[in-house]
Amino acid sequence: MNKTDRQLAIMLELQRCKVSRAEDLASLFETSVRTIYRDIQALSEMGIPIVGAPGQGYSLMEGYFLPPVGFSAEEAVTLLLGTDFIEQKLDGDYGGVAKSARRKIEAILPEPVRAESARVRETMRLLRAGEPAATSKEKDKLGQARRAILERRKMRLTYRKRLPETDGNRTTEREVSPYGLVLLQGNWMLVARCDLRADIRHFRLSRVTELAVLEERFHMPDDFNLSDYRKPDDRSERLRVRTNPAIMDKIVETCQFYMESTEERPDGLVVTFRVRQPEELLSHILGWGGDVEVLEPESFRHRVREEAENILKRY
Repeated sequence: MNKTDRQLAIMLELQRCKVSRAEDLASLFETSVRTIYRDIQALSEMGIPIVGAPGQGYSLMEGYFLPPVGFSAEEAVTLLLGTDFIEQKLDGDYGGVAKSARRKIEAILPEPVRAESARVRETMRLLRAGEPAATSKEKDKLGQARRAILERRKMRLTYRKRLPETDGNRTTEREVSPYGLVLLQGNWMLVARCDLRADIRHFRLSRVTELAVLEERFHMPDDFNLSDYRKPDDRSERLRVRTNPAIMDKIVETCQFYMESTEERPDGLVVTFRVRQPEELLSHILGWGGDVEVLEPESFRHRVREEAENILKRY
């Protein structure tokens, strides 16, 4: 980044963040603190009203606002692809806003930049490979959850679990305090504190069959930050299989999250998985057919054999 571009970027950063330290600006623009001091002095000499507060940082004088900045073709493509993504993945409210934003961005672009960005966009598409298209009902649930989070209102939901409980029941009703939404591998996950479990739990919106926003409000914990939050890893069971190396790509594509290690042996490739319960991999193991053999635990070997025998009875 040359000096002119960096100084413009510093002004934009000060407008965005209100207050920034020289050390933070130096880290952001990968330069020295001394260079930032020189840039700030140069901007001040050009008449930019930058205020420095000892121990706090630099800021633009209140009321000062930079005029609109032009976009390059690459920047325009980035913004326009972003509106495409929002329209696909969020609920109707944001879908309409995304269309409006796209029209505004296209309207302010100079004709050469608009033509170039259109040409670049023609070479890229956002596809939902392997993902079912979101239905209007799913987008409605997303909108309800999003509004409940913003308004700090509790929700009551009926949830269909992936695996049944010990009593065979897969459906449960919960009251939760919704903390945030995470898009994970094409699926929206609700991060919420569950009253029943008295802890944070994760609910896949596509498995929520009924959802209601309640009048009762909740308090967001002061120490909770969705950007910093990481789901605890509770995969405590290990499962080992011997597999044909020829299908390793298929295993990686579908089960990389569970994979812990691989070991080459004369009789095949041994893959170790870490799971919450072996049933999570049952459908995958059966789908790989004779190319895999479960080595341990022994109880899961019997479970796979039992399921294979049930399939054989139907043929």
